[in-house]
Amino acid sequence: DKTVSLRKDLSEMHEWITQAEEEYLERDFEYKTPDELQKAVEELKRAKEEALQKEVKVKLITDSVNNFIAKAPPAAHEALKKELDVLITSYQQLCSRLNGKWKTLEEVWACWRELLSYLDAENKWLNEIEQKLKATENVQGGAEEISESLDSLERLMRHPEDNRNQIRELAQTLTDGGILDELINEKLEKFNTRWEDLQQEAVRRQKSLEQSIQSAQETDKTLRLIQESLAAIDKQLTAYAADRVDAAQVPQEAQ
Repeated sequence: DKTVSLRKDLSEMHEWITQAEEEYLERDFEYKTPDELQKAVEELKRAKEEALQKEVKVKLITDSVNNFIAKAPPAAHEALKKELDVLITSYQQLCSRLNGKWKTLEEVWACWRELLSYLDAENKWLNEIEQKLKATENVQGGAEEISESLDSLERLMRHPEDNRNQIRELAQTLTDGGILDELINEKLEKFNTRWEDLQQEAVRRQKSLEQSIQSAQETDKTLRLIQESLAAIDKQLTAYAADRVDAAQVPQEAQ
C-alpha cells in the first residue's frame, strides 16, 4: 500500500545519507601529499553537489508524505510524519557538514598554494643573493668600484622579513592540523638552511669588501702622496734646468 511505498522511499534516502556520512565525514583523513589533498577537495566538492541534487528527491518524498497525511487518519500517519522530520533534519545536517568540510579543505588547499608562492618568492631572492655573492667574489678596481659593489650587496640584503614570517605562520597552521607535515618540514628545513648559509656568507662578504675598500683607500692615499712628491720634485728639477743649475748642485733627494 501507499504507507509501505513511502516508508521504502524514506528508508532508501536514509541509507544514502548514512553512506555519505560514513564515506565523507566519519573517516579519518590524512593528507601527506599535495595530490591527496587536492583529490580530497575535489571529492568533497562532488559529494556536496551530489547532496544538493538530492534536494529534488527529498522534496518529492516530503510532498508525497504530506499528501498522504492530509488524507489519512492520524493513527496512520503519526509515525510516518516523525520519519519524514528525521529525514529532513538528517539531510539538512549532511548538506551543511559537507559544505563546511569542503570549505575547510578549500581554505587548507589555498593555504598550501600560498605557502608555495611565498617560498618561491624567497628562493628567487636567495638566488639573487647567490649571484651577487659570486659577482663580488673578486672585485677589481679602486675604492670607488669596490664601494659600489658593497652598496649593491647591502641594498639586496635590505629585504623585508614579511615573507619569511608568512612562511612560518602558514607552515605552522598546516602542520598543526597534521596536513602535509612531513613535506612542509622538509621544505622549511631546506629553505631555512639555505637562508642562514647565504646570510652568513653575505655578512662575511660585506666585511671583506669593507676591508678591501680600506686597503684601496690606503693604497690610493700612498699613490697620491708619491704622485704629489714626484710632481714637486719634477717642478724643482724643471726650475733647476731653467736656471741651468749643475747636477752636482741639485739636492741629493732630487738626484
